[in-house]
Amino acid sequence: MEVNYIKNKTVQEWLAVEEIFNNGIIKLKNNKYIKILKVIPINYNLKSDLEKEAILNSYKIFLKTCNFDIQILIQSNRVDLNSHISQIEKNINKKQNKYLEEISKNYIEYINKINFSKKASSKNFYIILSNKLNKKNKFNNSEEIIKNDLKEKYFKVKECLFRCENFVIEISNKKEVEKLFYSFLNTRKNLNEKS
Repeated sequence: MEVNYIKNKTVQEWLAVEEIFNNGIIKLKNNKYIKILKVIPINYNLKSDLEKEAILNSYKIFLKTCNFDIQILIQSNRVDLNSHISQIEKNINKKQNKYLEEISKNYIEYINKINFSKKASSKNFYIILSNKLNKKNKFNNSEEIIKNDLKEKYFKVKECLFRCENFVIEISNKKEVEKLFYSFLNTRKNLNEKS
């Protein structure tokens, strides 16, 4: 009887990443280069109807202007609200106002319900830009040209989303990219926590 063992791959073998450059650009094993952008969104629901219409029109322009492939990635993290509750309880003890104390206690009760049902979460939004090194096309195909193209795409996305009142942050160094990968591979670790 012959027993075949399956060799488990290491994370490095499993990931499609070949190299992460110091400027945050990632080279994949299939000759594709990607750049990750973090988007800080607005709260659309708090806007007036006129503002919402302007934002939607700006978003349409964004979709028409960005005539290249993009991926939108959303990372959801569960949030433990116990520290927030503790802070409110400390503030209750400092104030002598019965009306504020009652409101605070009702608010704590509401947060406890959310915390107990585990429905509290934070979301991080990312846009992934890409460009592929084409072995067949020897002209305008160097790694440096591709990196510059990704940088231009970043500025275009940043400008268009700024018109929609969103902020775009470039993941601009190797350490930030590694931290982001770690947060996706280790879902128990919240990206917003200080490491």
